[in-house]
Amino acid sequence: MGPRRELKNNKLQRFLKALEESFFCGDVGRSHAVRTVYATDNSVYERLPKAVLFPRELNDLNIITRVASEMQVAIAARGGGTGTNGQSLTDGVIVDCARYLTKIEEIDPIAQTATVQPGVILDDLNRAAAPYGLFFAPAVSTASRATLGGMAATDASGKGSRIFGRTSDHVVSMDVTLSDGSDWTAEPLHPEAYKAVCAREDLAGGLHRMLGEILTAEEQEIERVFPIMNRGLTGYNLKELRDDNGVFHLSKLLCGSEGTLALTKRLKLRLLRKKPLQALMVVSYDDAMAALSDVTRLLEADPLAVEFIDDKILNLAQDDPVWADIGAVLSHPGDVKVGGLNFIEVQADSEAGLAAAIVKLESVSRKRPASVLDELIVRDARVIAQLWSLREKCVGLLGRMDVTRQGTPFVEDAAVPPQNLTAFVKDFRDILDGHGLAYGMFGHADVGCVHVRPALDMRRPGDAAMIRKVSDAVARLAQSHGGLIWGEHGKGVRGEFVPMVFGPRLYHALCHIKRAFDPQNLLNPGKIASISPAVALKKVNEIPFRGARDAEIDPAKLSGFELSVKCNGNGQCFNRKLDEAMCPSYKATGDRTKSPKGRAVLIREWLRLRSDIDAGGEAADQARALMPALEADLHTSLSDCLACKACATQCPVNVDIPAMRSQFWDSYYQSKRRPLRHYLVAYLESLGPLMRLSPGLTNMMMQHSKAVLKTFGLVDLPKILLPESRRKPAPRGRTDKAVILVEDTFLGTFDGSVIDACQTLLEGLGYQVWRTAPIANGKAQHALGFGRAFAQAAQKRAAEIRRLAEKGHPLIGIEPVVQAMNDSEYGGHDSVLSAVQSIDRFLEDEIAGGRIAKIKVAGNESVWRLFSHCTEKTSDPLSPQRWKTIFAHFGLNLEPLATGCCGMAGMFGHEREHAAISEKLYDLSWRGPIAEAGGRALATGFSCRCQVERFSGKRVLHPVEALLQTLR
Repeated sequence: MGPRRELKNNKLQRFLKALEESFFCGDVGRSHAVRTVYATDNSVYERLPKAVLFPRELNDLNIITRVASEMQVAIAARGGGTGTNGQSLTDGVIVDCARYLTKIEEIDPIAQTATVQPGVILDDLNRAAAPYGLFFAPAVSTASRATLGGMAATDASGKGSRIFGRTSDHVVSMDVTLSDGSDWTAEPLHPEAYKAVCAREDLAGGLHRMLGEILTAEEQEIERVFPIMNRGLTGYNLKELRDDNGVFHLSKLLCGSEGTLALTKRLKLRLLRKKPLQALMVVSYDDAMAALSDVTRLLEADPLAVEFIDDKILNLAQDDPVWADIGAVLSHPGDVKVGGLNFIEVQADSEAGLAAAIVKLESVSRKRPASVLDELIVRDARVIAQLWSLREKCVGLLGRMDVTRQGTPFVEDAAVPPQNLTAFVKDFRDILDGHGLAYGMFGHADVGCVHVRPALDMRRPGDAAMIRKVSDAVARLAQSHGGLIWGEHGKGVRGEFVPMVFGPRLYHALCHIKRAFDPQNLLNPGKIASISPAVALKKVNEIPFRGARDAEIDPAKLSGFELSVKCNGNGQCFNRKLDEAMCPSYKATGDRTKSPKGRAVLIREWLRLRSDIDAGGEAADQARALMPALEADLHTSLSDCLACKACATQCPVNVDIPAMRSQFWDSYYQSKRRPLRHYLVAYLESLGPLMRLSPGLTNMMMQHSKAVLKTFGLVDLPKILLPESRRKPAPRGRTDKAVILVEDTFLGTFDGSVIDACQTLLEGLGYQVWRTAPIANGKAQHALGFGRAFAQAAQKRAAEIRRLAEKGHPLIGIEPVVQAMNDSEYGGHDSVLSAVQSIDRFLEDEIAGGRIAKIKVAGNESVWRLFSHCTEKTSDPLSPQRWKTIFAHFGLNLEPLATGCCGMAGMFGHEREHAAISEKLYDLSWRGPIAEAGGRALATGFSCRCQVERFSGKRVLHPVEALLQTLR
């Protein structure tokens, strides 16, 4: 270790010790794993911080800021970590406000305000405000993980900003920590109050005096420089610092300053009354540019928003689960391919108001251009929500645009006055086409902000060079059209264009402001403004690119782990919505190293270190020093993964962590000793025939051998419960209405009553049912990384399914996790395995084909509540709707419920070290709804039914059991 690095480490040690002595209550992350996870965001950059701080109390922010000032340590606040321009990346110390500072302190429905800590997620605030009929207006596409502190830091806006404006327009006051560790409340100051503050002798007083002097001296320059547009200059917003009535709004300066002036402690936000009714007009065009050119006509209806999506994103969306709900709405029946879409939303307080808004939409429809293929007005709230969810997924979908490249954010949010948008986009496309780049487009057409993500492989130097070339060209182009290169997503390292946009005179004023607020240049330095014009800002091609390090990974080592590099940092896995499946371990822990993104980052770093070691030299020595701890932390993170596989479909770029975990463990345990439990679980299927021979004895041994369970690190195991009905071999010849029920080892060993019910139900519907013996699926072997054993199991299963398929009868499976394996784990083994269709798919097809008579069951008006297996509802999102259709065919009411993971996930809930997380997940998402459902709860997954029995003391039925019970 060189003397400079040792000096830096000593400085960090002294800083952390001073924090401890100052009674800092939070956590400190110093491991290479934690720092690596926080080295990236949703941008192309990678900066390894020296440490990550997780403040627990608001006063921790004061302590951090004061000690950082005393020790001269640079800090950068971080919220959701979804910044597209490296806003919160630093090689100093990160202050993560998203783990603990998440309290909604007050919602005042009378004043229509909310007081929140900076780590509160936008969706969480809106859920809390919804019972009062209120909401926070700025609607960003990352609402499921964007924090209010982060939104204030970038002055975020989003859909509807033409009407609602930006975050700063809804900030009543901000409690901030200034650079000396002191507190200040930035709230509107009328002239007399402002004078009183200026008379103070402390830091706050000096700051207000300085700002007043700048406003006076630069009034004309401010008026000249700041563009007149909805997406005007944010951050250091001198134009709106004092309003027309002389009221001083410091929050207008702080919002958008990206933590370069102060740290946000608390926000008091204005809430709006939510209009309960909405409609959406979907307009399809034969060309994307035609869609943009039509925005002026659409604005005549004065809608809440006009949002644009191009054909590239539509094509990508067809492979996403969201298409299952909206495909019929967006598919055009004619021969002309849809080249672009506009979504036009209107809202109203009453039916009459909504009808009037729809009349306005219809009136502009009469003037539609020839490029319009179709116009459709949607009023179904569920469909509207799904359409907007497509818009929210656009960013992630562009990550799949190219097999070798992916949509890359760096010039994606340029904005111009709406009347200039079509000409600007045309010139923008010329720039990208001139460089031979593919790209997709979407965004807020009504305010002149269209997001563009060129497809790049940042591992290729030629592609990486485009960051500089395209950024310069787009910055000049946006300015020539009266706009800005940053219209929505903050500046970050694009702050290098601030001097060009503000001009030398105003930039000098910005530097004066930065120096007054942060004299030592310690608050997120290098962004937006420096303490002097002579001190350079960070440049867009100066910060290390993540792709440059990825390029150092040995391609042979990357095989099987390609998706770790594909992860773009979008952060959809950071959502805290309890009714969404992704990601249960992150929801339970709040630890980002235990999220799909965190795991992908750690896998990538593990591959990098392995490659560095093989390459030799100084890098190898450093990698050898880092590898043991990093590998151990990666192993711990993957051990806490429930392998629910929600990330394989819900992640915008389908980062399949369980698949990569299997690959990692296969490699890891080549040189490490496996836990005994791995062998027990992996080969439990092989022991199945023996256990089924004597179920009573096996149950007694499993339930009473606590010492054995403890040896294997288990809390308990499910009891063996075999089917009671007799198994019949499949016939040799063809038989009308004959089906083959393919038993799986889960149900065939532990929950046989479901097989009995399925067989009896089908027989009652007129089918001849033949059952197989339980066929091994190898799920546990795959999950635990027994690669060779799983391949053998898959091949053996494929041979058996092929033999059965040759008989010519429908093959039916029940257990959803086994069915899901057909398109994932078995994907590379044998396509014949997909011949086994799920029971719900079979019944729906038979009903649709008129082969099952409609039966009306009297006296069954009460509603069944369906709890779907998390793997099932993400890999096969239409399954709940199929069950609803099936129940309705028999005159029964079924309501699919939105829930997250139950916490069992195979063996996870039975493992001693995971017992607490397993129960916490059950409490978060299942316990309450199960109690409310009473005896009408249904669960499709065996592990889910097992978990309910463990923690709620009742066995819930499988849907086929409920059907049988009702139809008898």
